[in-house]
Amino acid sequence: MSIKNFGIGALSRETGCNIETIRYYERIGLIPEPPRSNGGHRSYSHDHLRQLAFIMRSRALGFSISEIRQLLSLIGNDKTCEQVQSVTVRHLKEINRKIEELIRLRSVLESAADKCAGGIATDCPVIDILYENA
Repeated sequence: MSIKNFGIGALSRETGCNIETIRYYERIGLIPEPPRSNGGHRSYSHDHLRQLAFIMRSRALGFSISEIRQLLSLIGNDKTCEQVQSVTVRHLKEINRKIEELIRLRSVLESAADKCAGGIATDCPVIDILYENA
């Protein structure tokens, strides 16, 4: 951006982040609250833009708020790349666990859908699966 400081609307447009989400990230301390103008409007800097872009990209990659907080705490504090890698590897293990679970769910649902003969709902194998373990 060519302007030095900008409002929350411009920050939202630049990052694609909803204004209420920006306010939420401020409330939980994920991004620092910006100074305010004499009129009480937030005045964001390029650093705010970079940090919010980092958060948005991290969220897109599935990192939790807690993980993002960890990653942000490692920036500029003489922390090692190994510490960043540790957070990333834990996250990757969780993604792989979720993928395995989704594959299992797909298999169960495909099997039930294949057994469905289009009869009445009381004889439906999909409904039967949903009642399993109840």
